[in-house]
Amino acid sequence: MRIHIQNPPDDPAFTVTPDMWDEAAARAGAGGHRVSFADTADGFAAAIGGAEMLVGDKDVLRPLLPAPAPALRAVFVTNAGVDNLAPFDWLPPGAVLLNNRGTHAAKAGEFGIMAILMLASAIPAMVTDQRDGIWRKRWGHSVAGRRLTILGLGTLGGAVATHAARLGMRVTGLRARPAPHPDCAAVLGADRIDEVLPETDALLLACPLTPATRGVLDRRRIGRLGRAAGVVNIGRGALLDQEALCDALDAGLLSGAVLDVFEPEPLPAGHRIWRTRNLIVSPHTAADDPATYLPRSLDIVFENLRALAAGAPPPNRVDPARGY
Repeated sequence: MRIHIQNPPDDPAFTVTPDMWDEAAARAGAGGHRVSFADTADGFAAAIGGAEMLVGDKDVLRPLLPAPAPALRAVFVTNAGVDNLAPFDWLPPGAVLLNNRGTHAAKAGEFGIMAILMLASAIPAMVTDQRDGIWRKRWGHSVAGRRLTILGLGTLGGAVATHAARLGMRVTGLRARPAPHPDCAAVLGADRIDEVLPETDALLLACPLTPATRGVLDRRRIGRLGRAAGVVNIGRGALLDQEALCDALDAGLLSGAVLDVFEPEPLPAGHRIWRTRNLIVSPHTAADDPATYLPRSLDIVFENLRALAAGAPPPNRVDPARGY
């Protein structure tokens, strides 16, 4: 297959090199693909006309698309979330959109359980005390037996559920299609979120951003959480009402929050979130490990190439109607 890889112009940590591609091909036992690399608009224009697969970060590709690509069969984005690629009318007819779902599990799972342990140990409140220069003893608690609610049980949420179950937490999963999960005591439809919020000790948001999930944690639902509850968001910033969350934290109506994603990004210097009490900011780094991110993404590229060659459904196909 003729494959074109479009790299970012100024981010060597997330640049696919020819050596990196060759190493992935060797791991996959695959060869024979013709591959081009570029990091400029001119390089893209020179390659896209004959490309059958396009690979690149969604933020790199989006300004370049649509483009004349009569041979294009697949677009593989080195990202899991594709919300800012919608609407998908830029996708050439007959081409499939693929993402790198599966790349983020290890890092996101560790970050998510770390954030939940931080909430249990009152670390967001301690950070606020440190900022204020106040010595105040704050006593945390073990997470064993505590109730964790996870909205979204895909790669991110599922990995956190596994860690939480090992620590003895009682995990309730919420998902669009409530199929059982081995690490959840219960899995409910996402539309039943109101039922579980009052009994939730920690709420983790890990679902894709779609029209159905935008603003899912609104002011009313934040109000259904107890004062001892905490919130972690590793999905997308627009999943929650940031102003309502800041109001609740500043009023002491929640124990704390750890946020990795925001609306907008990057956060402006004067944004209220920077000074909200009992809130820890992570600058959208929860799920990415530069040492493994691109190698794992390329392994997934080859998994999907094998499926396409066999005429089978590619495992990472994105459903444009659902947005993930």
